[in-house]
Amino acid sequence: MTRKNISISTIGFGIFALSLFGEVNAKDTAAIKLEQSNLEKAVYCMEVLENRLDLKPSHRIDILRDECYSENFIEHAPNIADGREALLSLFASRYKKYPKLSMTIKRTASDGDLVWLHLHVKHTPESLGGAGIHIFRMKAGKIVEHWGVGQPVPKTSKNDNTMF
Repeated sequence: MTRKNISISTIGFGIFALSLFGEVNAKDTAAIKLEQSNLEKAVYCMEVLENRLDLKPSHRIDILRDECYSENFIEHAPNIADGREALLSLFASRYKKYPKLSMTIKRTASDGDLVWLHLHVKHTPESLGGAGIHIFRMKAGKIVEHWGVGQPVPKTSKNDNTMF
């Protein structure tokens, strides 16, 4: 190959690489925006669910139904019935039983259509509460699937680390 052919090949490859990088970068940017949007929506929904004591329980349930949980919601926790309406019914009864329930989000993460929230939930202000991790699968801005694990916060610990 001549120097002229090498230069044209190099320029051609450079243009190809830049266009490919631009396409990959645009896809990465779109994925990052979707992950951030999913994370923000999950946090918003958890705030409505657990912390909006200023709203009537019926209004909170309406927001959760209309804005947060998909009509085709799937529940994986074995102690919670499947489906959106069963979940919302559970929330409504929980609002009656624990009117001062509160939650603090300690950590968040998202990857694709999945969001993780590490929480400290307290039924009453003076209770030790529990640590929980919720994993949500999001679709079109709504929670379509949920997995969760939790454990009570103990009075004492065998180590000096906290659960949070």
